[in-house]
Amino acid sequence: MKSNLISKSETSALLKEVSDKWGVEFPKIKNLKVHQITDDAQIITGNGIKILKTEEDYLPFLSETDTLEKFPYVMVDMGAVKFMCKGANVMRPGIKNNSEFQKDKIVCIVEESQHKFLAVGKALVSSDELENMEKGEVIKNLHYISDKFWEIGKTIYD
Repeated sequence: MKSNLISKSETSALLKEVSDKWGVEFPKIKNLKVHQITDDAQIITGNGIKILKTEEDYLPFLSETDTLEKFPYVMVDMGAVKFMCKGANVMRPGIKNNSEFQKDKIVCIVEESQHKFLAVGKALVSSDELENMEKGEVIKNLHYISDKFWEIGKTIYD
């Protein structure tokens, strides 16, 4: 895995792009490091930040609880947990609770007993549409506990 620091101008451009997409403000960070995992995936780390970039998506890394808590969520029942940890998308029957979210926005998936973050995905419908659904896919699972990014991320320290 190749890792390299990116310039101050690249750092501020990247943080601006991510904060615009996420609607989350970041403190000024110097010395962001990019870890190339595959041709189309990187983990970006800095002071108190860890971001997964896959193709064109920037996702909060699952180990960063403080960042994840700033996103909308869906809470899944315990029966859905093993499927989430294998990369399955979130289906309507497994959702116990949720906050408000828009279609195509990043949503975190939380399990109901310990309230642990299991996955990060992209909403396929809005929370308003979800209320009227009985079945179907709600969230596309993009990053989950035990995926290759999670495993590699555990070996990266700033």
